[in-house]
Amino acid sequence: MATDGFVTCLWFDGKAEEAARFYTSVFKDSSVGDTTYYPDDAPGAQAGAALTVDFTANGQRFVGLNGGPEFTFNEAISFQIMCEDQQEVDHYSARLIEDGGEQGPCGWVKDRFGVSWQVVPEAMLRMHRDPDPAKAKRVFGAMMQMHKLDIAALEKAYAGE
Repeated sequence: MATDGFVTCLWFDGKAEEAARFYTSVFKDSSVGDTTYYPDDAPGAQAGAALTVDFTANGQRFVGLNGGPEFTFNEAISFQIMCEDQQEVDHYSARLIEDGGEQGPCGWVKDRFGVSWQVVPEAMLRMHRDPDPAKAKRVFGAMMQMHKLDIAALEKAYAGE
């Protein structure tokens, strides 16, 4: 096995290049790499259309595959974005839902391509892991009432306010 880890392949219906440009605009340490194209005689594909596009988002390697409409994304697979502060939560939530995405419950968002993301403040994880079950339960209850996560409100619930 190669020593540089896994590459996540995302299946798109003709929008792999658009998705790669979008994701590399949202995340730091990102770039679009090589693109391969369908050959002239590929069944069911437009000759010369992009087949795959390699890209890196937040240092993670991906390949976007224009595979057609047969498969779509669902919430069974999602990407977690660990955020240091509310500014990051706000940034990623807003950017990922722009142009047709949607904000879901508990910090989940679905982007315009149908890919699910969990925008997670690291502070919330710390509070969830507190050995005091009452504190963790209050944070969980507050989270369950939210769409975009609000760190200040989670901290108030944690403190019992």
